[in-house]
Amino acid sequence: MTDRVYPSAKPNGTTTTPAPTATAANPAAVTVKNQMYNPNRIPYRPTPTAYHRHNHRRCSCRRCFCMCCFWFILSILIILLLAAIAGAIFYVLYHPQRPAFSISSLKISQFNLTTTADDTTHLTAKLNLTLSTKNPNKKLIYNYNPISITALSNQVVLANGSFPGFTSSPNNITIIHSTLSMVSQVLDADSVSSLKSDLKRKAGLPVTLLMDTMVVVKMDKLKSKRVGIRVTCEGIHGPTPKGKAPAVASTNNAKCKVDLRVKILKWTF
Repeated sequence: MTDRVYPSAKPNGTTTTPAPTATAANPAAVTVKNQMYNPNRIPYRPTPTAYHRHNHRRCSCRRCFCMCCFWFILSILIILLLAAIAGAIFYVLYHPQRPAFSISSLKISQFNLTTTADDTTHLTAKLNLTLSTKNPNKKLIYNYNPISITALSNQVVLANGSFPGFTSSPNNITIIHSTLSMVSQVLDADSVSSLKSDLKRKAGLPVTLLMDTMVVVKMDKLKSKRVGIRVTCEGIHGPTPKGKAPAVASTNNAKCKVDLRVKILKWTF
């Protein structure tokens, strides 16, 4: 194959050597250019400082919230532990017991069901109640508010009464006398039907006594807040009177239960 020779562009016909390029003249420039445009180099990206600060602030808030919850729960547990220890010490020192109630006698002196011309039934009743309350504690004193008493027969109110407040000393028995009455109380059809059914029983009319009051407990220099109690006495049966003589109810199987209306006692010095 024959090489072709091209004439020079210059008129003198001399061939000139091309001038050295910038690459040959300045090797350092080649190095810089290769570093700047190296396709395998990982590009530089500035760190998002604001994002990291936000995450750090969020972690700090969450840590503070967790610490607050931890100390709050720990404080509650410590308070409960101290309360349990104080209650145990109080129980060992004083051994508190609830007051005891018992029915001594119940007499039904009046019990009338009358139906008027407008077909309404009225109840008139009168009961004489004698009960006793005992304070079984050796160091506790009970101060009772006035006691409200309600007599019922299968949820039908027969009579209402009350007894003034009193103080029950340690190992003391208090006798309570009260008169319960109901004058011309209008009854609905269900109450009338229930009472007439109860009056036919051989054992007599079933009577339940509910007593509600407030009591303050004292011991040495300690004094409690007023605590509500409810006394429920069941197992009482009595016939209705026939004539002027009152009918005596049977209280041999009567039992009274004392329930606290407030479970937590708050003591003050």
